[in-house]
Formats: sequence, C-alpha cells, structure tokens
Amino acid sequence: MEVNKLYVPTKIFFTKGVGKHKEYLASFELALRSAGIEICNLVSVSSIFPVGCKIIPRSQGLKLLKPGQITHCVIARNSTNEPNRLIAASIGVAIPADKNMYGYLSEHHPFGQTEKVAGDYAEDLAATMLATTLGIEFDAEKAWNEREQVYKMSGKIVRTFNITQSAQGDKNGLWTTVIAVGVLLP
Repeated sequence: MEVNKLYVPTKIFFTKGVGKHKEYLASFELALRSAGIEICNLVSVSSIFPVGCKIIPRSQGLKLLKPGQITHCVIARNSTNEPNRLIAASIGVAIPADKNMYGYLSEHHPFGQTEKVAGDYAEDLAATMLATTLGIEFDAEKAWNEREQVYKMSGKIVRTFNITQSAQGDKNGLWTTVIAVGVLLP
C-alpha cells in the first residue's frame, strides 16, 4: 500500500451527534459514537467540496468505514459544561451547477444559537464562499433568504443545505459536546 498517496474524495456523507459525560474528552467520544464514526482516526481538513464527489446516505457511508482507518472530514465541534448553555455545530454545503467546479463546506460552532439559526448561518457561509468564487454579484447586507434566491437564480449554484446538531448544556454541569461532520471517502 502506498502510504503517501494523495486522493480526491469521490464520496461524502454527513452525520451529527451529541454526547454528555463528566469528562470533556469522553463527551466528545460519545458524540462520535452518536454520529457513528467513533471507530475512525479523524483528520480535520478544510472546506472544499470535491469536484465530482457524490453525496451518499449516512447508512451507506458508515458501512464503508473500517476500525482505525485514517478518515478525512470537515468537522464542526462545540462543547460546554455550563448548565443550560445553548451550543450548536453546523456544516453548510454549497454545490455548483458546473460539475467541473468544486463547491464549499463551511463549519460553524456557535453559542446561544438555535439549530435553525446556526444551520442557516453555516449554509449562508458556504453559499457566499462559492458565490464569490463564481463571480456572482450580491448585496452582503441582504438577509440569507434574499441572497439565497440571487445565488440560485444565477444558475451557477445548484444546491445548498446544512447539517446541524444543537443541545443545551447538561443541567448538572456534565460536559456536553455536539458535532456535525462531512466524512470524505476515496
């Protein structure tokens, strides 16, 4: 096996999870278990949606994982041990209409935002990064739903969405961790 071989991912799946434990690291492990990806050695990468990459269902993606494998992912992660503190982790996705062009994945990990607000923000961020790359003109001061229409009407962005996990900090002060992950596969 060639160890230093670089590859362009051909598949991606999205997953999310939440974990609670008295130990910070253990709460992260439980969030990974909740997401189904605890068996992997995760390598966090930046936010490019590869050209030609196919989105597969979580159930199919989990079957392709092997214990201990090095697995590249775009991950948003947030934790708190403050009782009732609202946390979220979100991945935004923006896919171009041109199948020969790359898209964007964004990560967002806020405090005090609902799942909807965090998800919209991450989706907006990914779409805005793609729009600027594609030369789409827009007013950055407009609300996301207005810009979303401009992006999609341009015909250059075919799809945007997000995957978001939110939670409230455990009422007894246990560490609470949320994750949202885009898992990239060869």
